[in-house]
Amino acid sequence: MFLLLSGTAGLTAQRNYGLTAMLRDADRLNADERWFVTFFDDDFRPDDAWLSNCEALLLQESGVIGMTGQILADGVKTAGVCEDDARRYLSGALAPCEHWASGAERREITSAYGCNMAFVDRVARACRFEEALPLYGWQEDQDYTSQALRFGQFVYEPACRGVHLGTKRGRISGIRLGYSQIANPVFLVKKNTMARKTAFRFISRHILSNLFHSLRRDPLFDYRGRLWGNLLAFAHLVAGKSHPQRILKL
Repeated sequence: MFLLLSGTAGLTAQRNYGLTAMLRDADRLNADERWFVTFFDDDFRPDDAWLSNCEALLLQESGVIGMTGQILADGVKTAGVCEDDARRYLSGALAPCEHWASGAERREITSAYGCNMAFVDRVARACRFEEALPLYGWQEDQDYTSQALRFGQFVYEPACRGVHLGTKRGRISGIRLGYSQIANPVFLVKKNTMARKTAFRFISRHILSNLFHSLRRDPLFDYRGRLWGNLLAFAHLVAGKSHPQRILKL
């Protein structure tokens, strides 16, 4: 195990930096040897068998080019999940929470959940994360999965279990996130890695949520800042100057 430090801030740039370094090592492998690459957020806690179950899926199912695992609990929309509770979820002492990435059956899906995802070697060689999505890289998982789908099926794998703590430290500001909630889907529609109806659903859902929660101040989330970011993004969109990287100046 070793640590790589990227000279560029931002999730997408850092993941690309890691991919480039990994591919240098992979080039020394036997050409017939298959492998896969896994991405975990720093606040994701995988079950001990996550990697072995992922390997069993990706190296045995030739038509499957990537997967995302079962989320036992997700603190991203709450105050967060503490480390002790994460261990309880993983041990079975706490029952799993409802989540879109849950259920007992493997199924085909169209986007990873970026806190835990894996892709086979041919995807890692051909696809890169979109560095036009800066900092937190909102919707980078949708973009990367969309690129990968030309190689085969992407699936939800229930055997790869984990907990997303949803740590609040290091998150971008409410205004920046609100801007990204509009600008990033619009950018990805133009790039053709997000369907128009998916972008419309994302945008409308977040605007309505930000409007509703802005009626009173929330102790955990800056919904008023997000709403202001939404409005700025729409103003830039109408003016023809919307771009994800504008959050760097906000």
